[in-house]
Amino acid sequence: MQTDIVTEVLVLFLIMAAGYYARRRKFIDAGTNRGITELILNVTLPLMVVVSFTFDFNREMLSTAMKLLMVSFGLHIALYFVSGLFFRRHPQETRSVLRFMTIFSNCAFMGYPVLQSLYGKIGIFYASIFGVPFTIALWSLGVMLFTGEKGPQALKKALINPGVLAVAAGLIIFIGSIKLPAPLLKACELIGSTTTPLSMIVVGATLADTRLRDLFSGLAIYYGSAMRLLIVPLLVLLVLSLLGIKGMVLGICVVSMAMPAAANTAMFAEKFDGDTQLASRCIFLSTALSLLTIPFVIAILHAALGEKTFSLHLW
Repeated sequence: MQTDIVTEVLVLFLIMAAGYYARRRKFIDAGTNRGITELILNVTLPLMVVVSFTFDFNREMLSTAMKLLMVSFGLHIALYFVSGLFFRRHPQETRSVLRFMTIFSNCAFMGYPVLQSLYGKIGIFYASIFGVPFTIALWSLGVMLFTGEKGPQALKKALINPGVLAVAAGLIIFIGSIKLPAPLLKACELIGSTTTPLSMIVVGATLADTRLRDLFSGLAIYYGSAMRLLIVPLLVLLVLSLLGIKGMVLGICVVSMAMPAAANTAMFAEKFDGDTQLASRCIFLSTALSLLTIPFVIAILHAALGEKTFSLHLW
């Protein structure tokens, strides 16, 4: 498992390095960076979401999936309010980035391989289910964090976007057991698979505009990383355990929440004129530190469940 984590982190850093190099060599300018961001948020990411639902509907797994959906929704909504309390004294631009990274982890690109190593293929299935509320919250609460808009109209506006529409389409495909034509599915898979590399290229390109001595400066990135990597997953473990949630549902939630800041932190900061450099620095630092924190959190989870292996029973 440790090897899997190291491999995924190294892959992320190598792609970031490519983006850094491209920006320093002027292959990518600020306009190109914003254009790639729009491409990710409006095309590649929604298609990746749709593809994640193209698995066979199984009624035996539906009960566990529904429980996981409810828990995931509750966690993301709770973190929206909790993060507001934790970071209420920070300036708005800083607060929006720190709250975003607290709520949204890199639960797909880094989370999926780790969960697969713990649970096998079924771990990916349930990780995809966990990602449904993540995506809805990302395109509603996440947008509201950066725009500052609130109320029914703001929520309605946030929900009418490619990400949420992709979730709706995916649910229809999953529940209806709809089989997409092979060429269409293959095209969606190929385009969607570019989301992670393009996202990390944007992060690397953004970091190229930051002086190296400023990369690790300021307490905010350390505070945010501590929240993202340790405080949030351990709080999730404590609260869900007290609520009687255990087994694979508990494991999926805790491990997903133990991942570093989502690359979308920088994407949304770029799109909505937030502090893009702070967002990129937070992604960089939290990803590096996750080499140490992910095994630690999993060890705590292991101890809490009292099992010798991660062959856990469904809740």
